[in-house]
Amino acid sequence: MPIVCKFGGSSLANSEQFHKVKDIIESDDNRRYIIPSAPGKAKNGDQKVTDLLILLYNMAVHKLSSAEVMNMIESRYREILNGIGIEFDLKTELDEILSYIASGKVSKSYVLSRGEYLNGKILSAYLGYDFVDAKDVICFDENGTWDEESSYKALAKMQEEHERAVIPGFYGSTPSGKIVTFSRGGSDLSGAIVARGVNAELYENWTDVSGLLAVDPSVIPHPKKIKNISYQELRELSYSGAKVMHDEAMFPVIEKNIPVVIRNTNAKDDAGSYIMADVPEDAEGEDITGIACRKGFDVINIEKFRMNRDLAFHRKVLSVLEANDIYLEHMPSSIDSISLVIASKYLKNKTDQLIAELQTFTNADRITMDHNIALITIVGRNMKNRIGTSAHVFSALAAANVNIRMIIQGASEMNIIVGVLEEEAEKSIEAIYNASF
Repeated sequence: MPIVCKFGGSSLANSEQFHKVKDIIESDDNRRYIIPSAPGKAKNGDQKVTDLLILLYNMAVHKLSSAEVMNMIESRYREILNGIGIEFDLKTELDEILSYIASGKVSKSYVLSRGEYLNGKILSAYLGYDFVDAKDVICFDENGTWDEESSYKALAKMQEEHERAVIPGFYGSTPSGKIVTFSRGGSDLSGAIVARGVNAELYENWTDVSGLLAVDPSVIPHPKKIKNISYQELRELSYSGAKVMHDEAMFPVIEKNIPVVIRNTNAKDDAGSYIMADVPEDAEGEDITGIACRKGFDVINIEKFRMNRDLAFHRKVLSVLEANDIYLEHMPSSIDSISLVIASKYLKNKTDQLIAELQTFTNADRITMDHNIALITIVGRNMKNRIGTSAHVFSALAAANVNIRMIIQGASEMNIIVGVLEEEAEKSIEAIYNASF
């Protein structure tokens, strides 16, 4: 069974990185399908090629000269080509992009996809692998929605025809041939789709770190690396603000229980972090897998005596939120009160109206608000049925003199969320981490 490898922008930023990537791929004969990103920053002061392509597109839309930007893009690829020593007709490829822009029918997705496209063609020539354009195997419908069934059929056919191939990440096409891109970071998803489509043994995601970290290194210097993590834990951490692999990129591989490993292109012998559907019980790991934090929340507290006797109370509350296009994050409650945890961005210019409507519809006894709340999420598969984990967390916060504004625990017992004032967020994270690791 093949191994699918996705290499991020930092892994393919310049010719030196290309040499490392080739060495990695050739060290294991099973690494057969390679998903490249566009070149990232090679050094401080550089811009990512995708950012340059965005600028190129914006200049084209406003009918401004894009020659200088195109020269910058060309110089990035010239450095790669000169450093790896292969023949490649870069001029023809760039002229095709310019010709397309000059036609006046400028598609942003097409322009942005050219970073991955060019890197893919160069890498395939360097490796001696076949080049398969992503537009032929990553399928979207005419509304721009990814077409799962058509993509997997195309990938199965591709696998029969190409034993080894480089397939650019980030984009695909509709049946009419229109290029469509995923959101930024979409190469992770492209890699997962290819891994699922070719029934891979393993999906390797190569980047510039040696795996996932238990906490943000800007808060805790040199934090512990996560060796093993379940898909569910990853989703919890990703949603809760951790800078990890995008959780949506996991869905294709979850279906086939294909393990994912995050590895470092610049330290290829490091073990990395393994992501899998179910981590074996005897796998090494702490009670707490990771800690994440998101700021920018407000809390609306609604109090009403004998609230539990009003069968329609919660429906009324949620109806008011829906009517105002407001997403609810959490709703902890007690017998006579509920708290609505809402991202502050949804309440701009709506707060007074929302409180008035809630008062009218629920006939509440009292409505108050707390502002500037941070949600700290503690995630760990080993927390379940483990006596004392919550006490451990709360004792650490008490010792740090942090006042907990709210406590939420998921039904899976895989996460504990505490709300604290934003000004106490970093202190809280540090206290929980030091007590846990």
